[in-house]
Amino acid sequence: MTRSEAELIRQRSREVLAAWLESCTRHGKISRNTVAVGIVVLDHLMRECPTQRATVISQGGEVTGARSGLGVTLERYGVPRKYLKEVTTRQGHQDGQRLFEQLEWGHRLAMLPIDDRHELLQELIGKLRNRADKWLHRQNLKLDLDRRSAPTTWVHVIIQSAQGRSGGIVEQQLVGAKLAKRFPGVSVPNHPAHAADQQTERLGDFTISKIVYHVTSAPSRDVLRKCGKNTKMGLWPVLLTPRDQENRARVLAHDEGVEDALTIISIEDFVAMNIIELATQENTDLFKVLMEILDIYNKRLSEVETDLSLRIEIR
Repeated sequence: MTRSEAELIRQRSREVLAAWLESCTRHGKISRNTVAVGIVVLDHLMRECPTQRATVISQGGEVTGARSGLGVTLERYGVPRKYLKEVTTRQGHQDGQRLFEQLEWGHRLAMLPIDDRHELLQELIGKLRNRADKWLHRQNLKLDLDRRSAPTTWVHVIIQSAQGRSGGIVEQQLVGAKLAKRFPGVSVPNHPAHAADQQTERLGDFTISKIVYHVTSAPSRDVLRKCGKNTKMGLWPVLLTPRDQENRARVLAHDEGVEDALTIISIEDFVAMNIIELATQENTDLFKVLMEILDIYNKRLSEVETDLSLRIEIR
């Protein structure tokens, strides 16, 4: 192979990765699942090039090594395993398969001498590592809250500040913190926000006695159907969603025929009412109760979530 031919392969591979990243950009960002699966794909080609679809793609369409063993692969290239525990989204695995296809399963890369190929793959992995590093160094949610505002306003500002960034994590962890503060003698479960109910055999996000709380930043028919299943089991479902999604939740509940069996409350009202009740009960300041809930929120978030930049600081 001539030097110019080798350079064409290198340049083509860089272009493929750049085009792939652009195609994976959704709503202005690239998800951690996609970045992580990209590293896994390139790691496969580091170890076997070319490779075969049957070797690296499971029958279910998942990239092998993107779940079990992901942390080891990430650390091999300087990305802390806390970046992502496993690639859980179907879209992430589909992105990985497309990268394999666009790199022709490594057939063109295999034409390079092994040292040159490894150097090129290390370079491509480095581009993904840089994206992971930027994500890991994001600052916490730092908010300015007017102490004179109503508790509903405080909660609304928190939820609005997390929009487009948390994917529902802030909403779920905030509700969990509120429940833990309100019921100190009750064990309030703490699961990662993106752990599917079915995977963890959960009835909803939180179950206390016969009440099942479902927390969602974007109401869907699926969550309303889960609420309907709760009622058939003799449970009391409560759907919690941001205020600007409350009407949508009610329309969907009506369409699914569960509006009379389901309690729908905005997260703003749900948390704020408890702040008022607790402040009255403890004869203390409303803002002090909010800060106590946020302390619990930060602790619970740190226990189960990988995105610690979603910790909340009040300035």
